Parts: sequence; structure tokens; C-alpha cells
Amino acid sequence: MPEQRINQHEVSILAPLRGPTNGDRLLWAILVGLVGLGGYAYYQQWTSGLGVTGLNRPVYWGVYITNFVFFIGLAHSGTFISAILRLAGAEWRKPLTRAAEAITIFSLPFGVSSILIDMGRPERALNVIFYGRFQSPLLWDFTAVSLYMFSSVVFFYLSLLPDIALCRDRLTDAPAWQQWMYRLLALGWQGSPQQYHRLERVLDGMAIFMTMLVVTVHMVVSWVFGMTVQPGWHSALIGPFFLLGAIFSGTAAVVIVLAVLRRVYHLEAALPVSLFNSLRKLLIVFTLGWLYMMVAEYLTIFYGSLSEEMAVFWQKFTGDFAWMFWTMVIMVFVLPLIIYVFLGKDRIGWMVTASVLVNIGMWLERYVVIVPTETRPRLLYELVIGTYTPTWIEGAITLALFSGMILLYAAFTRYFPIVPVWETADVVEEAVETTPRRRWGIQRAGTK
Repeated sequence: MPEQRINQHEVSILAPLRGPTNGDRLLWAILVGLVGLGGYAYYQQWTSGLGVTGLNRPVYWGVYITNFVFFIGLAHSGTFISAILRLAGAEWRKPLTRAAEAITIFSLPFGVSSILIDMGRPERALNVIFYGRFQSPLLWDFTAVSLYMFSSVVFFYLSLLPDIALCRDRLTDAPAWQQWMYRLLALGWQGSPQQYHRLERVLDGMAIFMTMLVVTVHMVVSWVFGMTVQPGWHSALIGPFFLLGAIFSGTAAVVIVLAVLRRVYHLEAALPVSLFNSLRKLLIVFTLGWLYMMVAEYLTIFYGSLSEEMAVFWQKFTGDFAWMFWTMVIMVFVLPLIIYVFLGKDRIGWMVTASVLVNIGMWLERYVVIVPTETRPRLLYELVIGTYTPTWIEGAITLALFSGMILLYAAFTRYFPIVPVWETADVVEEAVETTPRRRWGIQRAGTK
């Protein structure tokens, strides 16, 4: 009976890997088309210069840098779920670790791409490597994000390795190229006790390192702004504020992805409602934490009442950006808190609704942090008051970035298990052995 239940668990997770459907191909075609539209928009920007965007002096950072901060924030979802909760001993996280890690892997490249797109001469990014000086926070950012991307790929691949071997052994009817890919990526994995023991030790060690790195990365991203003396940016709170917002939006994104995967791939048994209830509790804490950061940030500015700071303050509360600021507050705090507390328990649809609102609101938050400060700079020169209106070029490129991330994620779920089989076998039958994960993981990955 335990063997039968675990076989059913394995079959349900491997079922989506039998090949893309017509629906998949249609979705992929639409996403490729949107990416192509963004490519055309970028070609216009490349040939005509940044003048085709709304960027100007003094508003030199706009939608592109907003995208950069947002994508890097999404990338914290995988590290939080896999590393931090792993160290905390939260066993309920196991079925959703890979879905979260995949968000990290597929969002980081688009965050980095946003920086290059923002540059009129992107080849000059190499100057950071050849002529960079660590006195500049820009080099801190480059170093932290690069290290985070490399470490995330290694962590993701190692945790995926036993399941790649499982695909190699089980999907014998897959196309020849797919079987070859599994054999190549499996690196001869046999699922011996020694291999699992080493893998556990490596993943535990990397979890500690990744936990420190996730704090460092978004703190450094915030310091690109905070180390200036611009009003609204020069604050010691900006680092923790950015970090909390990143984990908040990343966890909300995990809820959305899990709900879609559960519905499309019929993973109700592997992704039970109890998982969403656990994430709901975390999101309530993050919502309240976000409110605390907001109050601490703006109360400090208001109490100090420095003229340069207040110019930006009133721009957000009653000025040109007030509609965006208050929309952000409603979408990040008011509505999500009501849904998470009163409507979200055992109701995945409401959880998804709140999480979508959170991510839209968090994108707006990044925009509200960046642009108002630039329209009211501390140093007033020939342009005393700045304005900024994004153009269709920026909109098309932004749409292409999100479409590209979704395309890579969707394709990945059709060729690799999105729920880790080797880690979740013990969830199916906890009473099989005292240490079921290793015992069943070895059986499943090593037996042909």
C-alpha cells in the first residue's frame, strides 16, 4: 500500500512531462509574439537613442529601473522558501520549494536585462568589470547580484539533480533529445545513500550561505539609492524596507504560481490547501510588517520637515503621484489584509486575488520610490521641476520582460518536475520509515 501511494504521487508529478499540449503551444506562441514586440521596441530605442523613452533630465531612472528592482525582489521568493524556511525546519515548505526556486532562476536574468536596457550604450556596462571601483555602490550591486545569480543556479541544480535522474529512469518513452538531456544533466546520479548524504550536507551549507546572501543582495540594491543624498532615498530604513518588500512580493508570486500549477497540472494531492494556508499566515505577517515600514519611513520624514524632503513627501501624498501612492496602499495593505485575514483561509481563489494585488501594488511602490524623488531633486539647476511620462517603447519592453519570464517558466514545467519528488515522498507516507525522504528518494531515483 505505501509503495502504491508513492507511485501514484510520482506519476501525478511526472504526468505534465509527457510533452506540451496544443494549449501550451498557443500560450508559448503568444508569449513569443510579445517578446518579439519588445524586441522591435528595443530596436527602435537602440537606433534612435533613449530619446524615444520618457527619460530625461532630471528623471534619468524610470520604468526600466522599476522593473529591475521588482524582478530582483521576485527572485527572493526561492531563497526565502528554500533556504530560510529550510533552516527554520518548516517541513510544510517541501512541495513548493522548486516552484519558488524557479521564480528566482527565471526572474534574475530579466532584472539584469533591465539595467542593460536602461543604458543608451549597454556595452559600457563592461566598464564596471574592467574599471570598477568599490567606492561606488553600483559595483556593490553588480557584485552582489552576480554572486546571487550564480549561487541560485547552483542551489537550484543540486536540488533538482535526483529528480532529473528520476526522469531519466522513468520517461523512457520521451523523445530521444529529451532522454539525452536527462542523461546529460543527471551526471550519472544513482541515488546511493552516500550521494544523498552528501547532497543533504551541501544543501544545508548552501542554505546558510543563501540566507546571508538574500539579505545582502536587496540591501545592496537599496543602497544604490540610499547612498545618495537625494530626498526620499537617503534613509537608513531604505535597506530593510526594500528587503521586506522583496520577500513580500516574492512570496505572493509563489501563491499565484502554485495555484496555476495546481489547476493546470491537476496537482491537488501534491499541493494541498494546507500549503496555501501556511503561506497565508506568512503573508499576513509581511503585510503588517510593510505597514510598519511605511509608517516609520514617512513619519520620520514628516517629523523632520526638511524642505527638500517635504517636497517629495507632498508629491506622494497630495501631489502628482498621490493617485499612484494611495492605489499602492490599497493594493498592498488594505485589500490584501482583509482578504488574508477574513476570506483567504481554505480559499485559494481569494489568496490568488490578494497576491495579484500585492504584486501590482509592489511594482507601483518601486515606481513611487524612484520617480518622485527625481522630479524634485535636491540640487535645483536649469530644470527646477521635472516630469516623466513613460512611452509605448517602455511599455512594450516591460511587457516583453514579463512575457519572457513566463515563457521560460512555462517551458520548464513541461520538461522538469515542478514538485520535488525526492523531497515529498515522505509527505505521502510519513509512517513508512523513520527517515523516509532518503529511503524513498533512493528507491525512486535509483531503481529502474
